[in-house]
Amino acid sequence: MFAVVKIAGQQFRVQEGDTLFVPHLSANNGDKIEFKDVLLVSADGTLSVGTDVTKIVKAEVLNNLVQGDKVIAYKQKRRKGFRKKHGHRTQYTQIKIDAIA
Repeated sequence: MFAVVKIAGQQFRVQEGDTLFVPHLSANNGDKIEFKDVLLVSADGTLSVGTDVTKIVKAEVLNNLVQGDKVIAYKQKRRKGFRKKHGHRTQYTQIKIDAIA
């Protein structure tokens, strides 16, 4: 059984027991959270899509703040002496899918 769930504006394909990194959520470590915006559920070869879906995805927060790799943006204009370098690290939350109920 798997489901496609919308979390923080992005779609994820999840199964029970999956561990995944989602965009940063305001939750503490060990919190139980539910995602009600389920777009698709496949159970035993039957698909439920759209308004037919009545399932809820339950998850647990394993790590509420995980930083991704550093992304560097560099700009330069030749012969002008203009150089600009800045970067950022995207923040994620690590969750574990407990159940699709």
